[in-house]
Amino acid sequence: MRSVLPSLPKSVLTFALPLACLAVPMSASDATAPSAPNPLLTESPLPFHYPQFDLIKNEHFLPAFEQGMAENLKEVAVIADHPAQPTFENTIVALEKSGDLLNRSARVFFNLNGANTNPEMQKIARALAPKLAAHGDAISLNPVLFARVKALYDARDTLGLDPESKRLLWRYYKDFVRAGALLSPADKEKLKAMNAELATLSTTFAQNVLKERDASAVIVDTREELAGLSDAQIATMAAAAKKAGQDGKFLIALQNTTGQPSLTDLTHRVTREKLLAASLARGSHGGEFDNRAVVARLARLRAERAQLLGYANHAAFQLEEQTAGSVDVVNKLLAQLAPPAVANARKEAADMQALVDTEKGGFALGAADWPMYSEKVRQARFAFDESQLKPYYELNHVLVDGVFFAAQKLYGVTFRERHDLPVYEPTVRVFDVFNEDGSRLGLFLADYYARPNKNGGAWASAYVGQSGLRGTVPVIANHLNIPQPPAGQPTLLTHDFVRTMFHEFGHALHGLFSKVEYPRFAGTSVPRDFVEYPSQVNEMWADWPEVLRNYAKHYQTGEPIPQALLDKVEAAGKFNQGFATTEYLAATLLDQAWHQLKPDEVPGADGVLAFEEAALKKYGVDFPLVPPRYRTTYFSHTFAGGYSGGYYSYIWSEVLDADSVEWMKAHGGLKRENGDHFRATLLSRGGSDDAMVLFRNFTGRDPYLEPLLKRRGLDQAAAPTAK
Repeated sequence: MRSVLPSLPKSVLTFALPLACLAVPMSASDATAPSAPNPLLTESPLPFHYPQFDLIKNEHFLPAFEQGMAENLKEVAVIADHPAQPTFENTIVALEKSGDLLNRSARVFFNLNGANTNPEMQKIARALAPKLAAHGDAISLNPVLFARVKALYDARDTLGLDPESKRLLWRYYKDFVRAGALLSPADKEKLKAMNAELATLSTTFAQNVLKERDASAVIVDTREELAGLSDAQIATMAAAAKKAGQDGKFLIALQNTTGQPSLTDLTHRVTREKLLAASLARGSHGGEFDNRAVVARLARLRAERAQLLGYANHAAFQLEEQTAGSVDVVNKLLAQLAPPAVANARKEAADMQALVDTEKGGFALGAADWPMYSEKVRQARFAFDESQLKPYYELNHVLVDGVFFAAQKLYGVTFRERHDLPVYEPTVRVFDVFNEDGSRLGLFLADYYARPNKNGGAWASAYVGQSGLRGTVPVIANHLNIPQPPAGQPTLLTHDFVRTMFHEFGHALHGLFSKVEYPRFAGTSVPRDFVEYPSQVNEMWADWPEVLRNYAKHYQTGEPIPQALLDKVEAAGKFNQGFATTEYLAATLLDQAWHQLKPDEVPGADGVLAFEEAALKKYGVDFPLVPPRYRTTYFSHTFAGGYSGGYYSYIWSEVLDADSVEWMKAHGGLKRENGDHFRATLLSRGGSDDAMVLFRNFTGRDPYLEPLLKRRGLDQAAAPTAK
């Protein structure tokens, strides 16, 4: 899936604000006294409180966190010990208003640590993880504070609250209970220890993945081993090798996913196999970045914590909060999709093997061969290849004349680039976003290029969230990992990168259009299996004829993309969907397999790979030619991000997405009426109402599963109604 939407640590934003904690003093070795005033300690004076990236240094973070935790502790103590009877204002609203400094520091630090990290920031993250876990526990396990929240919750129907306020009260109560507020004192102490260790383990896993990705880059000695790649690609690899101290050689950098982009073009089979083997081995071949022990401990602790909180397993704990609702519902959906997906993948493999045989290749198709031979089959079947599209997909044209153009047509918003605000990396761009009436909606940051110190994948994040209560407007960022071409060369995109830009901007719109009172509900503060839905809907405009005509123009001649080529792209739309669905479902089923375990069922470090193999076989997705999109040991979504027990969210959201795309088409497509309706009923509402209520408000009905099955070529399967 194209989006990795990282969140701040759960302990920091359990209630959409940083919770008060044990104020753990930093030792002299933890932090260096800043040499200049700390810009994090006061609200940024820049427009919309945009961060002062040019002034923020590593040395500022720990002191800001320390002071932020201390201040927040005092704020929450005042709320908990308030002499008056609890009211919505003096308890719930007061909590929403607390934690400004800590929240600001956390957003800046964790966003930068994902997008532009360095060794010192990684050290800070490791130090902070257990302290922030303790920080969250200190408030969520505070019996006096919980008593006030519970008293209000018990009387909720008599308080005369408006719907959003009533939902906020319900949300606080649920968050406290799920955080362990009903546990005995002894069990609360057990939970605190678990949370601290889990926070440290997740941080370790994430940092291991990043370091292992860079350490596992493949070095080749000759240009011949890179046959099939373009001169520009080879030049980039030569420069990377030189930077790594391997002058005269070539470095193939790895991306987060199992599959690697170069596999499509590399005609040197040994290099293909070497590249895929390096990708698959990450985190599981020994060395300092091996994640097997981390996985085993994480899975066991999560299972133990779930049982302590009264749940059968971690997946059950997580799914209670999602629109799917239960493990059984998710298992049923995945069980329905897996058999036809694998069957389609096997048919695709047979077509490729036939081509290998026709070419007298003399080998059995392997996983490393799939990308290249699937492209050959596509060329033969539809008479075009991916490289024909790239000249028409120049990055700036896609952004301005595609992504922004579609948003303007659908929602009336406009964009103006500005160069007066500081950025944390020279290639980052900043845009003012305006409503049709000229009012400023927020700021948008575009960070599109890959860097060694940047997390892989693609994601959206907020530096400032919208809130009527706080009077803030959104500052939203998109992050991709597009390879940066040599100086002077255009950035030409694959079709997948184009769709990813539209996808991530869907998240940005969800944040920018937010119009809620309480920060707890702002923007993408919705269930994990709902958050990808609006962004996946936004992908439809990448292929919409009016939008395509506007941005898909040859970067040299300005000629529009030929209609004949577009027809071929559309005709090939379902091509290779067996592979795409199977690799995704394999990762999804691994996520569920790990998180549906009881504590005593979790294997030790030595059994991690055997468990993975057995799980894939159990679910019928053990097709060697299609390895999981992420293997266990580099599956950051589930072991370091916010998708544990929830990686199914992408396919669940796609049920809603595919259905909504059909709704859009039936109502005229790229029309202001449709955009205004989507914005008013869903995008602007954030988490202020039940997610499925918002969906029904938009479409007027429950979702259907058939559009998804049709999109992925699985429509021969039985199609139960999605609930």
